[in-house]
Order: sequence, then C-alpha cells, then structure tokens
Amino acid sequence: MILEMKVPSPGESITEVEIAEWLVEDGDYVEKDQAIAEVDSDKATLELPAEVSGIITLKAEEGDAVAVGAVVCLIDTSAAKPEGAADASSAPKEEKIEAPKAEKAPQPAKAKETYASGVPSPAAKKILDEKGVDSKSVSGSGRDGRITKEDAVSAVPSMGSPTGGNRGETRSKLSMLRRKVAERLVSAKNETAMLTTFNEVDMSAVFELRSKYKEAFKSKHGVGLGFMSFFTKAVVRALEMYPAVNSMIDGKEMVSYDFCDISIAVSGPKGLMVPVIRNAENLTFRGVEAEVKRLALRARDGEITVDEMTGGTFTITNGGVFGSMLSTPIINPPQSAILGMHNIVERPIARDGAIAIAPIMYVAVSYDHRIIDGKESVGFLVAIKEALENPEELLMDNNVKKALEM
Repeated sequence: MILEMKVPSPGESITEVEIAEWLVEDGDYVEKDQAIAEVDSDKATLELPAEVSGIITLKAEEGDAVAVGAVVCLIDTSAAKPEGAADASSAPKEEKIEAPKAEKAPQPAKAKETYASGVPSPAAKKILDEKGVDSKSVSGSGRDGRITKEDAVSAVPSMGSPTGGNRGETRSKLSMLRRKVAERLVSAKNETAMLTTFNEVDMSAVFELRSKYKEAFKSKHGVGLGFMSFFTKAVVRALEMYPAVNSMIDGKEMVSYDFCDISIAVSGPKGLMVPVIRNAENLTFRGVEAEVKRLALRARDGEITVDEMTGGTFTITNGGVFGSMLSTPIINPPQSAILGMHNIVERPIARDGAIAIAPIMYVAVSYDHRIIDGKESVGFLVAIKEALENPEELLMDNNVKKALEM
C-alpha cells in the first residue's frame, strides 16, 4: 500500500510551508513517528513525522514552498524493513551503498588544446589593452599558462582599494520565517504612526534585591531571579494604569484587553521568535521566571509551537544581552507598543545633591500614535521607571519574602 503524506496545518491562517531540510533520503526505510523533515511556516519551524513505516519517496525539494494539504512524499508500507537496518530512533542512519555501475566503453581521447604560455584570452586581452597593461608582465593561471580574465583584473592597478584579496560572495534563500519577519517589520514601519520615547532607570534597588535573595530564590525554585520578572511585573502594573497601551486597532475600532499577555522577543536558531507569557498579571516572580526559561529553551531547541507565539498584547525585547546601549524597537503588529531594555552600565548621576555612581539602564517605548497619545506613552514609561526604582513598595507590597515566596 502506498500512503500519501500531506502537509498538515501548523496553525490557523497558515496556508503554505517551506521544506527547510529533508532529514531522510529518497529510498530510505523510515519508522512510524520518525522525523523525516523540518518545515518552515511564517511563524515557526516544525518537524514532520512519518505517519507509517516503509520506504519513502520524496515529492518535494528542499526550499520548495508547499501548500497545506499537498503531498510531499509517498511511503510504501508493503516494503519490508531491510535486514540489519538500525532502528531510526536509537542508531544513526547507515550510509547507503550504491551498486557498482557498469563500466563504460573507453572513448577515444580528444586532442588536447594547447595555448602558448602568457597568451591572454580575448576577454583578458581587452581588459589589459583598455588599461594599458603589457601582457608580458602578467602571470597566467590558466591551462598551459594562459592569462585568464581574472588574471587581467588582478593585474590592473587600482586607484584606491588594494587588489588580490578574496572578493567572493554567496547567496542563500531566506527562510519563510525570516521573510515573514521582514514583511512584518516593514509593515509596522509603513502602516503605523510609530514614535519612541526614552527614559533611564537607576537599577540599584533591583541589584540589591537580587544580590540578597538570588541564591535562596534559585535554591528553592530552581530558576534564577533575573531582570525579566521585575520588568514584566513593572509592565503589567503600567498597563493597568494606562489601558490604551494594552490595546490594538481593528479597522475603525480600538480593542482593549483586561488581561496582559506579554510577548518576549528571543533569538532562536531560525531567527527572531516572540513567544507569549499568558496572563502575566496572575504570575508571581517565580512564575514569570519559570515561564521565561521554559519558552526560551523551547525556542532555542526549535520546539516552540505556533500557538505559543500567537497573540500577545504587549512585547518586551532585551537588546542589552547583546550589548545595546540604546535603540528604537519596532512594534510587533497588531500590538500598539513595545518596551526595549538595554545594557546596564555604571554611570555618574545626581543623587541627593551629590554625584554618585549607579547602574543605569536606558529604556525605550515605541508606540502607535494613532491610539496612544504622548502623555500616555510618557506616563507609561515613567510608571515602569518608578516601579523598578522602588520595587519593594510598588511591586512587592512591602513584603519581599512573600513576593518571592521565600
């Protein structure tokens, strides 16, 4: 029996995928549930498992865009498993051994063309003549010392940059995920009235709390007490104070949400991914840190699902992990705002009428001015600044041990 394997739907609104990589070869014996291919959608990279065991025949090439529901391979379930074949789930795939090919009858040798050493090809001669370079001064790298076009180009004196270095280039097709990210970023720039407001945060209070409780927190909960939990809690508080920031435009209507689904931008093996922390307003510090770690690991290992990246009412992106001092983050449509975190650097500040050194982070909020006014965007960012500079009172209700579940 021949089974036609079709592309399953990775999620709502996705109509096609791209074959990123075949994990098996044409004619291989595959086991049921064995991963046979990686496919890219516009939201994630997913593995395609074999539906049955048998001999596989591939019907699509790597890089092909295939519609959802289209046949990508055939599996002959009547084919017997080859003797001595290792289980695909427990042993590496054996190398295929090709049958010896029939020897071809010897062909009469062609007469070898010969060229005089130092004679330029027509293309090389034209270049040398145009630049006034004597062919006798050029060493030929072609057959029998013939001067090639590349030899002539290298021999022509440059008026600026030195010659002779490597000037190669490579071309590779962008993955469907990368192309979709590019489309969304351009769309966000072209279709929103995007502005950015900035502020700075003295992270001294957060540093003190982490220094005092991070070891006990990790020992008890199995996750580190990082900056994301403080920022997520501060964002949730600010969204509750400024609900317009937690809204989206849908045609001629503004949709506001009474929950906070926080998208976190993470770098995955296939590019930028934005998994979502659902109902962040109900999570504790431990809950936020555990969810951030879980989503980041799944994104890194290529296991993130479309559902885990769908939705989100506000996004947090942290360019500081790469050393960014300041940036203007791009809105993640259809959301209306995004918070950019940056690196923390000791800087001189004025404190109580004196100069002090403090760990300072610059923060930025990009927002859609169509529904968020300047007063709201600035007030929102100031609310985040206030919460981070006084976390014990504004984020922990003056009870640090209870907030951290110590």
